[in-house]
Amino acid sequence: MRDFRLGRLKGRHVVIWTDDDGKRRRYRLEAHTAREAEREARDLILRLDAPPAGMTVAQVWDAYRIEMGDRRQGAKVAQAGGVVLPHFGHLSVGQITVADCRGYTARRRSAGRKDGTIRSELGCLRSAILWAQKTRLIYSAPPIEMPPTPAPRDRYLSREEVDELLAAAIDPHIRLAMLLMLTTAGRSGAVLELTWGRVDLANRTIKLATNDLGPRKGRATEPINDTLMAALQDARQAAVSEYVVEWGGRRVGSIKTGFNAAVARAGIAHCTPHDLRRTAGRFMAEAGVPIEEIAEYLGHTNPNITRSTYARFSPGHLRRAAGSLEFGTPKLVQRTRGQSPKPNLSI
Repeated sequence: MRDFRLGRLKGRHVVIWTDDDGKRRRYRLEAHTAREAEREARDLILRLDAPPAGMTVAQVWDAYRIEMGDRRQGAKVAQAGGVVLPHFGHLSVGQITVADCRGYTARRRSAGRKDGTIRSELGCLRSAILWAQKTRLIYSAPPIEMPPTPAPRDRYLSREEVDELLAAAIDPHIRLAMLLMLTTAGRSGAVLELTWGRVDLANRTIKLATNDLGPRKGRATEPINDTLMAALQDARQAAVSEYVVEWGGRRVGSIKTGFNAAVARAGIAHCTPHDLRRTAGRFMAEAGVPIEEIAEYLGHTNPNITRSTYARFSPGHLRRAAGSLEFGTPKLVQRTRGQSPKPNLSI
């Protein structure tokens, strides 16, 4: 993207740049605010830089990444770009075909990547292209074919496995992160972003959402139970940073290494940090907690999603249905437990 700067002319926002021939250009924008002016200026410069055949995937990708900024999607796009752009980046957006998508999927599979990962990467490509169409950087968005959605994982830990895993977590920050995920049913990202400012020990509540405008998926405000309270009180006394889960006085970016090491030491079947959230949901269902309350605890906006996953673990699941299928009188049912009555052979 060529260099440009924003200015004001007669009360209106303008963008100023220098063409390849050295001439200074100025264009009046429709924007009314500085933020709108910057976005409109970037779109204009991107259109000017686009080749005759249309914007390349690399140009769209870069613009989309800038638009996402510090949001989680921005980090996700930046990471996926390392594998997506070598395959698609040189193409114009309109040149992408289904064969290109299938070729990418085949190459990533041969590299040992699972379909879920491939879908996430191609999903970033599709999101970037749809954004470019919406902002009119391109005229139309080609279809992006992705591998089928993999079957959901069905890994839940037993209470014995949870005890073994916690005992095997020799690093205090790993054990604290595990306890937070188990007792709040929070995702690892929410737990690692948690700051002490959102932990109210006096009222025993935790607010997993960073703020009212940030990511809120699965981030509810949870009560602190006795197990977590004891762990948080110890952690608060030892804290040297604003983050609840810290290592060396700094925020922890990932617990995968320490988590996997604890799993290996515990000698339990493979599991991931996200399995702790699923396990928490199952434990609540097995305890007879109503689905609506579990949904609120998990931060689900639609209780039907919670019901489809956890209702089968409820003690009363399908019992009323089974009761509706009782047949015969109690006397008849009791007779089936013993021998059948002898037939009457008298004439």
